[in-house]
Amino acid sequence: MKIGWIEIVKKRYGGTIFDKLAQGIISKNFDFELISVNAKYLKKIRYLRMPEALIYLCNLRGEKDLWIRNFFSTITLPIDKTKGKNLAIAHHIDFSTLPLVSRPVFFLLEKFFYQNLKKVDAILTVSEYWRRHFLDKGYKNVYKIYNGFDLSLFNITEQEVTEFKKRFNFSGKPIVYLGNCQKAKGVLESYDVLKNLDVHLVTSGRVRVKVSARNLELNYRDYLRLLKASSVVVAMSKL
Repeated sequence: MKIGWIEIVKKRYGGTIFDKLAQGIISKNFDFELISVNAKYLKKIRYLRMPEALIYLCNLRGEKDLWIRNFFSTITLPIDKTKGKNLAIAHHIDFSTLPLVSRPVFFLLEKFFYQNLKKVDAILTVSEYWRRHFLDKGYKNVYKIYNGFDLSLFNITEQEVTEFKKRFNFSGKPIVYLGNCQKAKGVLESYDVLKNLDVHLVTSGRVRVKVSARNLELNYRDYLRLLKASSVVVAMSKL
């Protein structure tokens, strides 16, 4: 079976990790091609990167037994020149936390996405919530596959934790991890409630919202060490 996976490269957060794990497994068992569609000429101009990538998606062509698509490549499905069956992956659909200036465009794209889902052969979700969401909207062939984890990577020793705390100067107080530093993760609400505690309040990833918690941009191993070192992990996602 020939499988093509169409993607616009993103930061390694959330759904991207799921995609990479799935791509690795598929590539070992099928004739697999990863088609990355990214801005080439306007990549340094924030609001023009996506329009350029969408142009490339519209001009995509080729024949596969199966095309695996994300939100944006599902939008351009009726326009591109691809042939074969189509699987759409939906991690979550929510643009309410985007900047106000970009929301109208994404809400319009969302309408195209839901319309084009009628043309795909299957929809893949990663949670029961979203599986029910699409079924309730009348879509058929909706499947659920939970996010995968390599559990061996989570074997963090106490020595690693001690060294991690020393390296980042976490001493004397518990660590409370608030999650990725963005509005959609509920960081503002979490910080506002917990800011008076005598603890280390910590966020991670690129800073997308300003709070006075300490933010760390970590590699994956150190991120797992942070989770292990934390007394509490607060999951306040607003998605």
